[in-house]
Amino acid sequence: MFFASKIRATAEAVGVEIGFPRSVEKLIEKAREVKPSLVVVDLHNTKVDPLTVSRELKSTEDLRDVKLLGFFSHVHTDLHENALAAGFDQVIPRSVFARDLGQILSTAQR
Repeated sequence: MFFASKIRATAEAVGVEIGFPRSVEKLIEKAREVKPSLVVVDLHNTKVDPLTVSRELKSTEDLRDVKLLGFFSHVHTDLHENALAAGFDQVIPRSVFARDLGQILSTAQR
Protein backbone atom coordinates (compact mmCIF):
# COMPACT_ATOMS: atom_id res chain seq x y z
CA MET A 1 0.00 0.00 0.00
CA PHE A 2 2.78 2.43 0.91
CA PHE A 3 4.67 1.64 -2.27
CA ALA A 4 1.56 2.12 -4.43
CA SER A 5 1.10 5.54 -2.83
CA LYS A 6 4.70 6.44 -3.70
CA ILE A 7 4.19 5.33 -7.29
CA ARG A 8 0.91 7.24 -7.55
CA ALA A 9 2.45 10.44 -6.10
CA THR A 10 5.49 10.23 -8.36
CA ALA A 11 3.33 9.62 -11.44
CA GLU A 12 1.22 12.64 -10.58
CA ALA A 13 4.35 14.76 -10.08
CA VAL A 14 5.71 13.88 -13.52
CA GLY A 15 2.31 14.01 -15.24
CA VAL A 16 1.93 10.33 -16.09
CA GLU A 17 -1.38 8.47 -16.03
CA ILE A 18 -1.18 5.17 -14.17
CA GLY A 19 -3.49 2.35 -13.16
CA PHE A 20 -3.39 -0.63 -10.85
CA PRO A 21 -5.41 -3.42 -12.51
CA ARG A 22 -6.34 -6.23 -10.14
CA SER A 23 -6.24 -9.10 -12.64
CA VAL A 24 -4.38 -10.13 -15.77
CA GLU A 25 -7.61 -9.80 -17.74
CA LYS A 26 -8.16 -6.22 -16.52
CA LEU A 27 -4.55 -5.35 -17.31
CA ILE A 28 -4.84 -6.64 -20.88
CA GLU A 29 -8.21 -4.91 -21.33
CA LYS A 30 -6.85 -1.57 -20.06
CA ALA A 31 -3.63 -1.92 -22.07
CA ARG A 32 -5.63 -2.45 -25.26
CA GLU A 33 -7.66 0.62 -24.43
CA VAL A 34 -4.80 3.04 -23.65
CA LYS A 35 -1.77 1.45 -25.41
CA PRO A 36 0.75 2.18 -22.63
CA SER A 37 4.43 2.59 -23.39
CA LEU A 38 5.33 0.81 -20.14
CA VAL A 39 3.80 -1.75 -17.79
CA VAL A 40 5.46 -2.04 -14.38
CA VAL A 41 4.98 -5.18 -12.31
CA ASP A 42 5.96 -5.96 -8.73
CA LEU A 43 7.39 -9.46 -9.05
CA HIS A 44 6.30 -10.20 -5.48
CA ASN A 45 2.64 -9.53 -6.29
CA THR A 46 0.48 -12.29 -4.84
CA LYS A 47 -2.81 -11.14 -6.37
CA VAL A 48 -1.70 -11.20 -10.00
CA ASP A 49 0.94 -13.68 -11.16
CA PRO A 50 3.69 -11.57 -12.73
CA LEU A 51 4.85 -14.33 -15.07
CA THR A 52 1.31 -14.77 -16.38
CA VAL A 53 1.17 -11.01 -16.96
CA SER A 54 4.28 -11.28 -19.11
CA ARG A 55 3.09 -14.29 -21.07
CA GLU A 56 -0.31 -12.73 -21.76
CA LEU A 57 1.03 -9.29 -22.64
CA LYS A 58 3.79 -10.58 -24.89
CA SER A 59 1.51 -13.07 -26.65
CA THR A 60 -1.12 -10.43 -27.45
CA GLU A 61 -0.39 -9.21 -30.99
CA ASP A 62 -1.21 -5.54 -30.46
CA LEU A 63 0.55 -5.36 -27.07
CA ARG A 64 3.74 -7.36 -27.49
CA ASP A 65 5.80 -4.19 -28.06
CA VAL A 66 4.74 -2.63 -24.74
CA LYS A 67 7.83 -2.43 -22.54
CA LEU A 68 7.49 -4.63 -19.45
CA LEU A 69 9.51 -3.74 -16.37
CA GLY A 70 9.58 -5.87 -13.23
CA PHE A 71 11.02 -5.01 -9.84
CA PHE A 72 11.93 -7.38 -7.03
CA SER A 73 13.65 -7.68 -3.68
CA HIS A 74 17.35 -8.07 -4.46
CA VAL A 75 17.61 -11.21 -2.30
CA HIS A 76 15.22 -13.12 -4.57
CA THR A 77 17.47 -13.58 -7.61
CA ASP A 78 15.27 -16.43 -8.84
CA LEU A 79 12.52 -13.88 -9.56
CA HIS A 80 14.95 -11.89 -11.67
CA GLU A 81 15.88 -14.91 -13.79
CA ASN A 82 12.31 -16.22 -14.07
CA ALA A 83 10.96 -12.82 -15.12
CA LEU A 84 13.54 -12.41 -17.87
CA ALA A 85 12.82 -15.94 -19.08
CA ALA A 86 9.08 -15.13 -19.12
CA GLY A 87 9.60 -12.12 -21.39
CA PHE A 88 10.12 -9.10 -19.16
CA ASP A 89 12.15 -6.46 -21.00
CA GLN A 90 13.85 -5.21 -17.86
CA VAL A 91 14.06 -6.47 -14.28
CA ILE A 92 15.54 -4.30 -11.54
CA PRO A 93 15.88 -4.42 -7.76
CA ARG A 94 13.15 -2.61 -5.81
CA SER A 95 15.72 -0.17 -4.39
CA VAL A 96 16.75 0.89 -7.90
CA PHE A 97 13.12 1.15 -8.95
CA ALA A 98 12.32 3.36 -5.95
CA ARG A 99 15.40 5.51 -6.49
CA ASP A 100 14.80 6.00 -10.24
CA LEU A 101 10.99 5.99 -10.25
CA GLY A 102 10.61 9.57 -11.47
CA GLN A 103 13.03 9.01 -14.33
CA ILE A 104 11.45 5.66 -15.24
CA LEU A 105 7.98 7.17 -15.43
CA SER A 106 9.16 10.32 -17.23
CA THR A 107 10.97 8.25 -19.84
CA ALA A 108 7.92 6.03 -20.32
CA GLN A 109 5.70 8.92 -21.35
CA ARG A 110 7.89 9.89 -24.28
